[in-house]
Amino acid sequence: MSSVPPTPIDPRGPRFGAAITSAVLAVTLVVGPGTLGLILLVLQTAVFALGSLVGLGAQPYGIVYRLFVRPRLGAPTELEDPRPPRFAQAVGLVFAIAGLAGLVWAPVLFFVAVGLAFIAAVLNAVFDFCLGCEVYLLGRRVVGRPLSSEARA
Repeated sequence: MSSVPPTPIDPRGPRFGAAITSAVLAVTLVVGPGTLGLILLVLQTAVFALGSLVGLGAQPYGIVYRLFVRPRLGAPTELEDPRPPRFAQAVGLVFAIAGLAGLVWAPVLFFVAVGLAFIAAVLNAVFDFCLGCEVYLLGRRVVGRPLSSEARA
């Protein structure tokens, strides 16, 4: 069974999104589990949900990148497979949901979950190291189905 790989994406888009995510999660951590923290975390959870469940094209930060940032940049030197960044969005979604659960059951869970999501976003934004992408690629290798070498991930 042969499947057609998805259309490659500009890797600068997810990195731009990671920068915004880092800022949102940093403010969320600073303000804590009060009303503003809840609002910010719910919004970021929605962003992660759209990126992972609907696709990177529906992710609000990606839309901002495509409409306002990308037209001002040169063409990307390489493209990447969208599956690893989409998986990373799903991982972010899990941590965001855990953070929301922490608001109800244990504030320490709020700080740990949001803090871990923040660290992953900063790694991507600052160092171009997508932790969720690497987990995805490792998982593909473990099951014996690595991505083609044509798309960077």
